[in-house]
Amino acid sequence: MFWRALRLRCPLCGARGIFTRWGQLHDRCPGCGYSFAREEGYWVGGMIVNLGVAQILFMATFLTGTALTWPDVPWTALIAAGVVLMVGLPIWLYPRSKTLWIWLDLRLHPYADEERPEYRP
Repeated sequence: MFWRALRLRCPLCGARGIFTRWGQLHDRCPGCGYSFAREEGYWVGGMIVNLGVAQILFMATFLTGTALTWPDVPWTALIAAGVVLMVGLPIWLYPRSKTLWIWLDLRLHPYADEERPEYRP
């Protein structure tokens, strides 16, 4: 399920074409009918995942760059790399944060058979 989410597929069934456009999911999976927004405010978790991953990678880059070049740290290059990471990474991660959030939610709250609607794509 994790690898499906990273490849922007439905984490539940692996169907493609779950996005209508960049970062905008269909209401339901075209393959299995899974409802992507299970409750009001569902995507706040996805935004937290996006921001958390970006911050962790920024800190890892910053600390690694500082440690490898100490005591002559190239601060300008390190700050430029940090800005590129903190602007570019969240944009690239945006659709993946949604599918990863769905994956995490399914791991913590499995999709019960009685929740499944009768669905025909």
